[in-house]
Amino acid sequence: MTDIAAVLGRLSPDELEELRTIGPRGHLPRHLVAALDRAAGGPGAGRGYYVPTGSVSETGGPHVALRSDVSRWLFPPILHAGQSPEDR
Repeated sequence: MTDIAAVLGRLSPDELEELRTIGPRGHLPRHLVAALDRAAGGPGAGRGYYVPTGSVSETGGPHVALRSDVSRWLFPPILHAGQSPEDR
């Protein structure tokens, strides 16, 4: 799998903003799944950057969300005063 930063760097600013708006565990709409696929190299290439959540949409398709390490890259944990990165 390609470097997370490289794939996310190929998304448009609007696509990145929408991912941030959806949040680390939000369901990805089809157009963002397609954008991740495009950024990763083509149809289906983004699989692995998003994963099924275990629920399905009204039409029966699986909901997908960003994989946890992709979410951590896009939404780094906030350190509080006196906390070190190892405390996370």
